Amino acid sequence: MQKKKVFKIEDSNIEGIGTDADTKCRESAAATEKAWKKVKKAPGLYAWRIEKFKVKVNQDAKSGILYDDDSYIIMNIYKDKDTPKLFYDIHFWLGTTTSQDEAGTAAYKTVELDDFLGGDPIQHREVSGHESRLFMSYFPKGLRLLSGGVASGFNHVEPEAYKPRLLWLKGKKRVRVQQVEMLISKLNTGDVFILDAGENIYQFQGKACGLKERSKGAELGQALDDERKNASVHVFRQGEKYDEDVHGMFFSYFQEDLKGEDIKEGTPVPEEKCQELMDSIGEEASDDAAWEKCSDKVLMQLSEQEDGEMKFTEVEKGTLTKSNLDTNDVFIVDVGSSIFVWIGSGASTKEKSKGMTFASKYLKENDRPMFLPVTQIFESGENEVFNSHFDN
Repeated sequence: MQKKKVFKIEDSNIEGIGTDADTKCRESAAATEKAWKKVKKAPGLYAWRIEKFKVKVNQDAKSGILYDDDSYIIMNIYKDKDTPKLFYDIHFWLGTTTSQDEAGTAAYKTVELDDFLGGDPIQHREVSGHESRLFMSYFPKGLRLLSGGVASGFNHVEPEAYKPRLLWLKGKKRVRVQQVEMLISKLNTGDVFILDAGENIYQFQGKACGLKERSKGAELGQALDDERKNASVHVFRQGEKYDEDVHGMFFSYFQEDLKGEDIKEGTPVPEEKCQELMDSIGEEASDDAAWEKCSDKVLMQLSEQEDGEMKFTEVEKGTLTKSNLDTNDVFIVDVGSSIFVWIGSGASTKEKSKGMTFASKYLKENDRPMFLPVTQIFESGENEVFNSHFDN
C-alpha cells in the first residue's frame, strides 16, 4: 500500500498574499463568500473545512476532531471583561497529508476572513500534532487527530464493521490524541494509547505515563463507549499480569508484527508471544515538558530598504525587549515554542506581505522545527500571550 505524501510546509507558496492587487481581490471575494455571512458578531467558536476550494461548515472540527488529509479554519470570538469590544482569533490548521491546494486555500481564506472582519483578528498557523496552547484550549474534551479526510470519503461506520485504529495520547499539560500506524514500534513506555476496534476499546498505559494522559485516556474511552452505545472498554497497564481477553486481544491487532505467526486479528495472542511484544516496546521518544517549556528567544527585524530590497537582521537573542519593536517595520519574534509575526502600524505594504514568508525562511535557515505555531499580530492588537514573552 502506497504511503500518502506528507505535506511540506516549506514548499507552500503564499508570498502573493498581502500585495495591493491581492488585497483588492480578497475584499471583493470576502463580500461574496457565503460562509462569512453566517458569522454572528457575538462570542462563539466557528469551524470550517476546505472542500474542493470551498469553505464548508464542519461540526466534527468544532468538537475537536480533525483529519490529517484536510485543512481547516477555526475562529474563536470572545469578549474581554473590561471592554464591550469583540476579539477574534483565526487559525488555519494544516493536516500532515493535506494537499498544497487545500493548505493554500486555507491560508488565503483566513486572510480573506480577516478582511471581512475589518482587519481586527489575530491570525495563527497550526500544524497537525504541534498545535498551540491557545488552539488546544478551545477543545475541553481534547483534540483528536485522525487519518483520512473529505477526499477519502470518510463516513460513519458501524462498530462491527470498524477498521481498527491506534490513537496516541501525548503531553503533560496539553494532551492531544493522534492516530498512528498499528505497529508495536509506535508504542512507548511513557504515554497512553487507545486501540479502537469498534465494539472493543483497549487502553494501554505505558509504565511511565502521566496522570494527565491516563485521565484523558479515560475520558476518550468513555466518549467512544458513549458513541458506540454497546462497546466494551478494557484498561491495562504495562507490566500487569497476562489476561487473554485483554492483553491477548489487544496485541492481535498488530498484524504487521505478527507476520509468520498463525494468529488472526481478534484471536488472542498467547502469553509468551504477548510478553515478547511487550518487552520490545521502546522508551518514551521525547520529553513532553522539554518541548512545551522551550524558552529560547530571538527577535528578528524585517525592513524594506530604499532600493526595494528586504533587510532581515537579528536584533537581540536570549531576552526580548518590547521597546525594540519599531512601528515602521515587521518583526519575527521567536519565543521558543512558537513564532510571532509582529506588524508595525507604519510598515510598508511589501513588509506586511512578506512577514509570513520570512517567518518560514527564519525557521528553515536556523534549523527550527517547521511545524511551530506561527501567529501574525498587528501593533495595538497585541494580546496577553504575546506581551507575556517580553522580559520588561
